[in-house]
Amino acid sequence: MEILGIGSRVKHPSFGTGVVIRLNKRNYDVCFTEAGIKPVPKDFELEVIEKIEPEYNVSFSEAEDALIKILREWSDVTEIIPLGDKWKNGLMILKPGDSALKEKEVPIETFFHKIVMLRDRLRVMEQRINAHKLLSDEDKIDLQQYITRIYGSLTTFNVLFKHQSDQFVGEKTL
Repeated sequence: MEILGIGSRVKHPSFGTGVVIRLNKRNYDVCFTEAGIKPVPKDFELEVIEKIEPEYNVSFSEAEDALIKILREWSDVTEIIPLGDKWKNGLMILKPGDSALKEKEVPIETFFHKIVMLRDRLRVMEQRINAHKLLSDEDKIDLQQYITRIYGSLTTFNVLFKHQSDQFVGEKTL
């Protein structure tokens, strides 16, 4: 399938002649002389009157993959991390020391999601510290040590994770 660039002139069997004015992931937006602007699937057999090469030689799937990578690294979007199978549909019961107070029940999936969100936000903070233009390298190292200690404090919750690669890692002793 040939990819047309903006400005390519085409002929459609129903809409007549037109010019490609926008590229989308699956369609071209074509401005037809008599039919106006219409979306045309990229795999539709248009007659090409004059082809203009695309300005960028990057596929939409490559751009989409790059965007997903950027969002994972720099946003607060939480990736899907699997809970250990033995905990699925489990219940966390918080029983107060004072017998006059009621127990609190929390679905383990809810608690686990909050732990994963905390981990992801720590990672974003770590990346922002490392990329900060005004902090000196010494300041970045000092702050990084605090983050590492926070990860170490959270290793208690590693028992909930299905995969070891998703777990918290604190300071390692040599």
